[in-house]
Amino acid sequence: MMENGMANKETFTREEWNVIVSSPMLAGMAVTLADPSGLWGMMKEGASGVRALLEVKNDANASELVKAMASDFETSEGRTVARDALQARLTGKSPADLKEQALAGLVEAGKLVDDKSPSEAGEFKQLLKSVAVQVAEAAKEGGFLGFGGVRVSDAEKASVDEVVAKLRA
Repeated sequence: MMENGMANKETFTREEWNVIVSSPMLAGMAVTLADPSGLWGMMKEGASGVRALLEVKNDANASELVKAMASDFETSEGRTVARDALQARLTGKSPADLKEQALAGLVEAGKLVDDKSPSEAGEFKQLLKSVAVQVAEAAKEGGFLGFGGVRVSDAEKASVDEVVAKLRA
């Protein structure tokens, strides 16, 4: 546990940091996999998850941990680390297993932050919830060529609820 309560990249081992930095992508994937909305929808959803993370970096009230994660993700090297961690976790999994693996990764990330920086755990989990919500709201589901459909499908709502439950946020 951190003595001063503020965590950063050095607080975690390389493997633990890989879990932390890939967790926003896992939160977004958990929602996208619930109700895939075609290529354009998936692109919108992916971009909204990244946007949610980068917005936090400029928040003066953001914790050291959240800023470190956003800063790392902003670099090419950080995105590569996140992508590689994601690939290691998800390669070879069936489509049905992908969502469960994404949720398991979120549980792991939440526990790491709970253990090493409990004072920042709430904000960290809130960020991941925010990513999940923004991804769910990014593209309409069930429409045709952008017409009709709903902003957030029941499956996406259920996945956001699952993300929140897994994080115990």
